[in-house]
Amino acid sequence: MKIAIGCDHVGIILKPAITEHLAARGIKVIDKGAFDDTRTDYPIYAQAVAEAVVSGEVKLGILICGSGIGISIAANKVRGIRAVVCSEPYSAKLSRQHNNTNVLAFGSRVIGAELAKMIVDEWLAAEFEGERHQKRVELIATIEETQI
Repeated sequence: MKIAIGCDHVGIILKPAITEHLAARGIKVIDKGAFDDTRTDYPIYAQAVAEAVVSGEVKLGILICGSGIGISIAANKVRGIRAVVCSEPYSAKLSRQHNNTNVLAFGSRVIGAELAKMIVDEWLAAEFEGERHQKRVELIATIEETQI
C-alpha cells in the first residue's frame, strides 16, 4: 500500500514519527511536504495529498497541521475526498467503516506521536462496511457532483 503524507510548518514536528511508523508497517510513504518548519500554508499540502489520492497515485492520505481542522477542510474541497480530523482512535475507525474516509487528519498541537500512531493504526485496520453506509457515501458524492 502507498500513502501520501503532508503537513504545514506546525505539523512538521509530528510527520517524521508517522512516516517512520508507516514504513515500519511496510507501507510506502509519499511525502508531499512541507519539508521544514518555514512558515507555509496548509491548503498547499492538503491539495497535494488529496490529488494524489483521487488520481490513484496512492490509496490513502494523512495530513497534519496545528489542529487538523484547516488542513482537513482544504482536503475536502477536492472532489472525491472524504477527509476526517480525529483526536482519538474510535472516530478514526468509524470514519472508515461508515464514511469510507480516504484522508485522515490530526493536529500536532492537539495530540502527541503515540496517540497519532494509535489513530493511524485504527484507521488503517478498519474497512468500509458498505450496505446502509454505501447509500450515504453516494449521497455525499451526489452533493459534490451538483455543485457549480
